[in-house]
Amino acid sequence: MSVDVVISGAGLWRPPHRITNEELVASYNAWVDLHNATHADAIAAGTHEAKPYSSAEFIEKASGIRSRYAYQKTGTLDPARMRPSIPPRGEDELSHQAEMALAAARRALEAAHRSPADIDMVIVSCAYTERAYPAIAIEVQHALGIEGFGFDMLVACSAATFALQRAVDALKAGSARGVLVINPELTSPQINYCDRDSHFIFGDVSTAVVLERADTARSPHQYQVLGTRAQTLYSNNIRSNFGYVARAEDTDPFGPANLFHQNGRKVFKEVCPMAAEHLEKHVATLGIEVPSVQRWWLHQANRNMNELIIRRLLGRDASPAEAPIVLDEFANTASAGSIIAFCLHHEDLQSGDLGVICSFGAGYSIGSLVVRKI
Repeated sequence: MSVDVVISGAGLWRPPHRITNEELVASYNAWVDLHNATHADAIAAGTHEAKPYSSAEFIEKASGIRSRYAYQKTGTLDPARMRPSIPPRGEDELSHQAEMALAAARRALEAAHRSPADIDMVIVSCAYTERAYPAIAIEVQHALGIEGFGFDMLVACSAATFALQRAVDALKAGSARGVLVINPELTSPQINYCDRDSHFIFGDVSTAVVLERADTARSPHQYQVLGTRAQTLYSNNIRSNFGYVARAEDTDPFGPANLFHQNGRKVFKEVCPMAAEHLEKHVATLGIEVPSVQRWWLHQANRNMNELIIRRLLGRDASPAEAPIVLDEFANTASAGSIIAFCLHHEDLQSGDLGVICSFGAGYSIGSLVVRKI
């Protein structure tokens, strides 16, 4: 018997701190002054490259980003530190990511009109987790009092949509009756705040989605999942090399090579057509024509990328209602971006309206779900 699966609730949690482009640039440029002064002789001799200044205008033009949220603002804007200062917690305390995850999870459960007793599968899916094990998902499961199982998934910026697909598969197979997918994106510790080309890209946030069988759902806003699609293609153009092997390699585990870095121009050139083709083929396999889709909740990495992708799909520019942009406020929140867009821009859809949730990023990886409002 065919099982219909719905998204019955979604939750968004914003960290308490916010950093504007102007604040970030002032900090970065102050660090540039310190760096260039420290290496003035080597720069004059041509053996060391002077670091360039940045500007808020450059950031917005390059990405569309105006601000970002931060789990911890202290330390991030200190030119002598250039990274957040996050107080360590004991092993008997709730972890930072679990705290973020719980905040979004509770909001998603409330939106779905569900309690932890209705959930038996928890997936924490994000770009980074703060430890290898025990899984953050199991910690969240324990904190909520959920009976069942949980696990973590890391698929960079596609982690949320890949996890949603695993949830759909589990519900259709009968191995779960209610699934909570959570994306606690604590990206700030992996940002190189001394790199002009990437220090502005990411922000912290947490999102969550409840999925269940259509015949059990009772929330006011439900979205039937018509189909899912995943695609990967190996690429070195987006990397984060931080890991435990650095201890054995005798390299600096926190050096620039181990933090987030990318070849932005190649990513833009290669991912945009790949994502557009992926989306066009996905809706076509379901017998849906692109113009029939009312809402595109796309990955929120770069405004220029989103505008190009949607232009390739529609043959024209999309209206803000058709393809909402949230990265101006949130920046790139890794896997959570398309879910933020869904959280903020879904209740206005009418019964029968179609939408697509899509994310893409390192790997390369692309994941998408086509949904219809019930």
